[in-house]
Amino acid sequence: MTRATLDKQPHEVASMFDDVAANYDLTNDVLSLGQDRRWRKEVAKAVDARPAQKVLDLAAGTATSSQPFARAGAYVVPCDFSLGMLRVGKKNHPWMPFTAGDGTKLPFRDDVFDAVTISFGLRNIQDTDQALREMYRVTKPGGRIVISEFSHATWAPFRTVYEEYLMRALPPVARAVSSNPDAYVYLAESIRSWPDQPTLAGMLQKAGWSKVAWRNLTGGIVALHRGFKA
Repeated sequence: MTRATLDKQPHEVASMFDDVAANYDLTNDVLSLGQDRRWRKEVAKAVDARPAQKVLDLAAGTATSSQPFARAGAYVVPCDFSLGMLRVGKKNHPWMPFTAGDGTKLPFRDDVFDAVTISFGLRNIQDTDQALREMYRVTKPGGRIVISEFSHATWAPFRTVYEEYLMRALPPVARAVSSNPDAYVYLAESIRSWPDQPTLAGMLQKAGWSKVAWRNLTGGIVALHRGFKA
């Protein structure tokens, strides 16, 4: 079994997600206490996919996150660098155009997508700044980016309880429901080390995105960032 480290070597991260692909969606549902369903709904609202629009769902995994955009009539491309995730996704959704790709070097032309979104995957990419620039490159002028990512709870007492859950409760729960519980130790560590909401907003602006804003979900455990390509 593979466990990535915080230097996020791409082959380690991809192999780790290959290991957990079969039970990934179920494990997330258990570990988030069902909150992941609400977070996906909020992402869908923020992306606001329309018929005939092209949407890139980066770090899409098994494409659970892609389904709301497809139901809205958009042409959705689920993209991930874990072949194990893509295989599970293709088995479940054989009609979708699954694409293998690295977030730092996307296999798409410039100015292709009306919207680019990534949910709980940006922190797993080794070079965040490069990934944000790549997402900007493949987005059409006037298009948008929506990032859903674990972040930092805004109320200090709640933040303490949440971090205790991450480091103490999450690993034993993961051992009960996941094929690779060590992967969820990495998950907890990567969440704790991830930049806070204003820092990520600054990174988006540096990559060229305009009108950058964010809003917190579940007390700041998750943040939705959005920006536009001028």
